[in-house]
Amino acid sequence: MFTKILIANRGEIACRVIATAKKMGIATVAVYSEADKEARHVMLADEAVLLGPAPSRESYLVADKIIAAAKSTGAQAIHPGYGFLSENEAFAKRCEDEGIAFIGPRHFSIAAMGDKIASKKLANEAKVNTIPGYNDAIDTAEQAVDIAKGIGYPVMIKASAGGGGKGLRVAFNDKEAFEGFTSCRNEARNSFGDDRVFIEKFVEEPRHIEIQVLGDSHGNVIYLNERECSIQRRHQKVIEEAPSPFISDATRKAMGEQAVALAKAVKYQSAGTVEFVVGKDQSFYFLEMNTRLQVEHPVTEAITGIDLVEMMIRVAHGEKLPITQADVKRNGWAIECRINAEDPFRNFLPSTGRLVRFQTPVQTMFQSNTQDLLGVRVDTGVQDGGEIPMFYDSMIAKLIVHGTDRNDAIAKMREALNGFVIRGISSNIPFPKRLCWHTPNLFRAISTQASLLKIMRTVSALRMYRTTIPISW
Repeated sequence: MFTKILIANRGEIACRVIATAKKMGIATVAVYSEADKEARHVMLADEAVLLGPAPSRESYLVADKIIAAAKSTGAQAIHPGYGFLSENEAFAKRCEDEGIAFIGPRHFSIAAMGDKIASKKLANEAKVNTIPGYNDAIDTAEQAVDIAKGIGYPVMIKASAGGGGKGLRVAFNDKEAFEGFTSCRNEARNSFGDDRVFIEKFVEEPRHIEIQVLGDSHGNVIYLNERECSIQRRHQKVIEEAPSPFISDATRKAMGEQAVALAKAVKYQSAGTVEFVVGKDQSFYFLEMNTRLQVEHPVTEAITGIDLVEMMIRVAHGEKLPITQADVKRNGWAIECRINAEDPFRNFLPSTGRLVRFQTPVQTMFQSNTQDLLGVRVDTGVQDGGEIPMFYDSMIAKLIVHGTDRNDAIAKMREALNGFVIRGISSNIPFPKRLCWHTPNLFRAISTQASLLKIMRTVSALRMYRTTIPISW
């Protein structure tokens, strides 16, 4: 086993990886920017290396500096976390070329799944359900309109290199298709330096459901059930849960088997996620594959009892998966809320500054411990007196609860959200509170109507209740 690994990330995910490494007896190296010199992940690691100025393009995104840090400290492997360089094919290959294990998939798997157009072609070849559409780059707005007519409205216009809701438009007629193609292409060029755009059928009353997969270098691939991620704001996930309250056992099995088939087709090694959109009739279609650890991985850990970070480290070391598909269990119900530094009463304006007070609810579950469950877990990279810098993602923490069933998990989430004390900056906690406390039927609606549009209209009513929010909020 590795004796020392470097975590090429920051915040809660860096702390998460450090927790499992310590459990496994592996020394850790943190990297940090000037803005993060007093960050929690720096203090938790055994060693820390300064990368450079605060902007990520001068620190966390500079592969040369990270490789140099690994070599200078004797780290044998690098865990990229998520974001930054985690899905960078060139960085993964560079690690391989330098003789440093990349705790993630091989570079060719990242390349195969990193391009949305190419990945859909591969999915078709692997007999994975794909959304009807035109999966080659489209040259003109006029061509986009013709293609949209052929597919049938509504359609979704998407940038091939897109992500995070950028480069995405929904069109219900010719005019919207024409204008959507132009704006989508411009946004893609400006955001990703790649203006290729494709079109696919827009699934109405959609559910966003993803399958967690694990593969090793010996050809073994398994799936660890699913996560429901349909409650989103601006295409960003707000609440995730496992299992899904919507899909049947037959659908779960079919989705899992297709996810495994796709992973095997690209010789996938490590933890990864195959994302699907599921219609109201439980028809499902491949969206994309995330070739990294997901933000919401703790809900899968809770219901399966499997430490995903540990599995990633063992696979990167060349070990076989210690479990088979038959060993995968589904125990209870888990829900995750993302706690962000943003103000829901000012259109979710980002909030930065010093955390004068940061207190979490009482924890009974902990990172890297997948045996003591049925409780509350908080994954965070901040602490009292810490700084929320303006340069990075706004996430303060992730709140994860595990219950015996869905109602028990929702009750635990309600109570745990009340346990947070955050002073000095604004947080989005009133948002999930509203979901759990003031729109209790919303959770039931997810398991019946499944209309994402209706869900988001309900959620948007939050601002209407501003004057009725209890003082305890």
